[in-house]
Amino acid sequence: MRQLFFLLLASFTAAVSNAQVSGTAKDENGAPVAGATISLLQAKDSAMVKFALSAANGSYSFVNIKEGKYLVKASYVGFAPAFSAAFDATNNTTVPELKLVKLNGNMKAVVVTSQKPLLEVKADKMIVNVEGTINAVGNDALELLRKSPGVLIDKDDNLSLSGKNGVQVYVDGKPSPLSGQDLANYLKGLNAAQVEAIEIIANPGAKYEAAGNAGIINIRLKKNKTIGTNGSVNAGWNIGTYAKYNAGINLNYRNKKVNIFGSYGYNKGLMENKITIYRTVADSLFNQKGVMTQDNESHNFKAGADYFIDKKNTVGVMINGNLSDPGGSNQGTTPISYIPTGEVNRILKSDNTSLSKRNNINLNANYTYNSGKGKSLTLNADHGWYDINSNQYQPNMYYDATGKTLLNSVIYRMIAPTTININSLKADWEQPFAKGVLGFGGKTSFVKTKNDFQRYNVLNGLEDLDKDRSNTFTYKENINAAYVNYNRAFKGISIQAGVRAEQTSAEGVSNGQKKSGGVYNPYSESFKRDYIDFFPSAAITFNKNPMNQYSITYSRRIDRPNYQDLNPFEFKLDEYTFQKGNINLQPQYTNSIGVTNTYKYKLTTTLNYSHVKDLFAQVFDTADMSKVFVSKRNLATQDVMSLNISYPYRYKSYSMFANLNGFYTKYKADYGAGRTINIDATGLSAYVQNSLKFAKTWTAELTGFYNAPTVYQGTIKANALWSVDAGLQKQVLKGRGTLKGSVSDIFHTLKFRGVSEFAGQRSEIGANWESRQAKLNFVYRFGSNQVKGSRQRSTGADDETKRVSAGGGVAPGL
Repeated sequence: MRQLFFLLLASFTAAVSNAQVSGTAKDENGAPVAGATISLLQAKDSAMVKFALSAANGSYSFVNIKEGKYLVKASYVGFAPAFSAAFDATNNTTVPELKLVKLNGNMKAVVVTSQKPLLEVKADKMIVNVEGTINAVGNDALELLRKSPGVLIDKDDNLSLSGKNGVQVYVDGKPSPLSGQDLANYLKGLNAAQVEAIEIIANPGAKYEAAGNAGIINIRLKKNKTIGTNGSVNAGWNIGTYAKYNAGINLNYRNKKVNIFGSYGYNKGLMENKITIYRTVADSLFNQKGVMTQDNESHNFKAGADYFIDKKNTVGVMINGNLSDPGGSNQGTTPISYIPTGEVNRILKSDNTSLSKRNNINLNANYTYNSGKGKSLTLNADHGWYDINSNQYQPNMYYDATGKTLLNSVIYRMIAPTTININSLKADWEQPFAKGVLGFGGKTSFVKTKNDFQRYNVLNGLEDLDKDRSNTFTYKENINAAYVNYNRAFKGISIQAGVRAEQTSAEGVSNGQKKSGGVYNPYSESFKRDYIDFFPSAAITFNKNPMNQYSITYSRRIDRPNYQDLNPFEFKLDEYTFQKGNINLQPQYTNSIGVTNTYKYKLTTTLNYSHVKDLFAQVFDTADMSKVFVSKRNLATQDVMSLNISYPYRYKSYSMFANLNGFYTKYKADYGAGRTINIDATGLSAYVQNSLKFAKTWTAELTGFYNAPTVYQGTIKANALWSVDAGLQKQVLKGRGTLKGSVSDIFHTLKFRGVSEFAGQRSEIGANWESRQAKLNFVYRFGSNQVKGSRQRSTGADDETKRVSAGGGVAPGL
């Protein structure tokens, strides 16, 4: 297949020799240091060759090393790095003992210059380090997720992970209350220049929020940890069908007592998307084609300060947000045919325009206590505010088969302001207990959303409120949670076990007016839910042989419906297609178990099985025989088996990382009246990144990814997706400047194609966008480059945080 052929062009292998380098790392008292990062460096230029972690007895080993001259570096949090003398590696080489010395307040800061690995695979998560990759330049956060291992995005920008929907998206450890198109629009406004890493957590532990059946995707924004005054500026330009621009600035000041930081990013540009839906319902054929042009402009900002009261206590405050006013237009044409004769009897033209506002501001206050003896307390108070408004003008003009004679028209405007308010308090405590670590904590969160949907009929230029199709939906939710977690390391084995309890109270109210006897009377629909759930989790790691480690994990999770999935409003796309919420939608629950093997700190293999009850799935159903609505329903069950394999490789100045993710899933449901869903589906995704350094300051990069045919949302059978990107990077201005250029989707193959068949309706769906773009980006760094290693700043961003219903192996660096 040509897709796989191009991916194979993006990779090659080379022979390696059989030299072995080993040694031990100890502290100044002669005690072994376990878990220290050991780096094998080339003696001539300190270029990274391999990573390893020291074992419980402080030992480490590198195998299959090309004979040559090297040195070894050992680093560990709270200690000054230790270096060996340069040596020649031949056959079996033993490095003299590396001695790590604890840092203290009188020691000078350490200047650190290092390369971040592209991907880190750990027992509990996978980390994609975006910051250093060339081909990420000019992308938005949604495109970064599209090319992350195991992540799938369908034509409507819905996320799934290893075949499971119900992904919980976090930004800086805090969940976004947005979902669906609102979440997609937010991610499109977040430029790659602001993203440091993406964390994919498939089986979170008890400390993590229970929400997210497929797990958690945490988008970690850039933070500055250097002392003194420093910062960076960046600017970028992309061109596909239209030009796009981005720029940003980061500033930071840090000393022994305070850390003050801030950043700002700007994005501007037009984006073109094309969609086709070839739909047959009963005896009618609808051949819909549309060209959507979006005018995106967004402002992202972050500012905050931390005050180090003393060595044990830190307080901090932070504000961040996103302000955007996207607009757009959709030029749509739908010839409507009578199937028995094949003749077009009318043509629908629906050229709509839309204006919108999407503003978000988050406030955080935090306190951290660290005794230095294993006891720690973290407190976080958060407030989030979202203001979303859409204003869509929708003309539906019906012409005869020639497209010249107007038969009739239906014109309306839809205005839908939405506000979301979130408040939460969270506390986490850890302490030594029974030769292990005991952690417990709790959180309470409150969310309130209000959506005022107004539909106006337009006649002769005058707009009249359609009371039958307008109403207000208010949703409130309160979640109270508590957890306990314990972990302990034994000789050759470590265990972790915990349980989380979450009590949920939710209420939704839909108010509107209905006409009766010629008079409009108010009506109200409402629902209430109150339930408590327990979510156990456990993990066991076998690490007696550090070169061949195994871990087994288990977790139970929940995915609660978001407010727009419950909202009974009808959002019309045109006269024949509309979306509608489902107030009967129930939470879905997942039990997952996974097994991970890490071999020689490089080859990482994870096998995972999940059983999902009351699965959310997007369903196309018919109304009035010729119309279709899209909604979410609870399918009976879903079983998913997934396999992920990753491997890094480095030879001299060439490095490669490959990731393969495959899954098998089974959907099964029976709605009665002969309407059933019984689908077996498989999926396969491959990602390969190659990097080659040359002439000291140049780096070339070639990446490719491939998604095999699969099933989205339980009903959409999709064709394969694949693309190849290429980029070039040059260090300038004595290393303080970086110039990057790249071309995405070189062969212009990133196009969505799929088929849905349900309830007597067949839809053939196609979508493509400006995936092929030429991109240029420049970054300039100024100020201090010293990293303070004896204290870490608390940003208030939890490793796990809340879900709010509203709306290892190490890969080589670059």
